[in-house]
Amino acid sequence: MNGRLNAASDCSRRYFLGAGLVVAGGFLSPAARAALDEPRRLSFYNTHTGERLSTTYWENGAYVPGALSMIDYILRDFISHTELPIDRRLLDLLAALHRKLDSREPFQIISGYRSPATNAWLYAHTDGVDKNSFHMKGMAIDIRLRDVPLRDLRRGAIKLGYGGVGIYPASNFVHVDTGPMRYW
Repeated sequence: MNGRLNAASDCSRRYFLGAGLVVAGGFLSPAARAALDEPRRLSFYNTHTGERLSTTYWENGAYVPGALSMIDYILRDFISHTELPIDRRLLDLLAALHRKLDSREPFQIISGYRSPATNAWLYAHTDGVDKNSFHMKGMAIDIRLRDVPLRDLRRGAIKLGYGGVGIYPASNFVHVDTGPMRYW
């Protein structure tokens, strides 16, 4: 297995530990093992481009390259039109979050990948943008779900324990990333 698969499996195992699906001794329960092998699907609506995507990005125990390419594209920097491979742990975080919240709506994308130039411009002209944002590494996304209140989206992301979670009520989105665990 490559490092990406190991990292994704570690994140998924953390989710199952929190959900109580691991038996004593650290072995995966049958339910946890089935969930790791179960196909993972994501749906997006890009609020800036109007593009939609619904795809299965993980099945038969592996990431699906064509689906990953489509996800990288829809989460591209919509200003510079540049792409970066999105951290696969971020995709697993989103899939787990969607499942946990029992949402039926696609993730509305406010910001996915940001090129360094786009991030520098936003940093200079708006509040709340980090100079060294995880968006520039493909490790962060700003989202909302039409059928989930913002505070519940934030709370659900925090409970997953994957990384950074911030809420921006005035702008109507929640930031999630796969960096160190921190909340704002």
